[in-house]
Amino acid sequence: MPKRILQGVVVSDKGDKTIIVKVERRFQHPIYKKFIRRSKKYAAHDEDNRFKAGDIVRIIESAPISKRKRWTVVADGE
Repeated sequence: MPKRILQGVVVSDKGDKTIIVKVERRFQHPIYKKFIRRSKKYAAHDEDNRFKAGDIVRIIESAPISKRKRWTVVADGE
């Protein structure tokens, strides 16, 4: 099965080699047919501490790196 790739915005870069990425998704409400935005935050591994808050990045699934980190940064989103 292929690994998922998500795109989001870095909201925190406080940790060493870790960034927090906010990924937003849009879907249509099944009854009201209105589009709803939902977001989720993922802890991602950033080996070189390259990314800062506000950057757009892509993250990919990986083997568990720590208790919360199961994603790795692959590249800039743009």
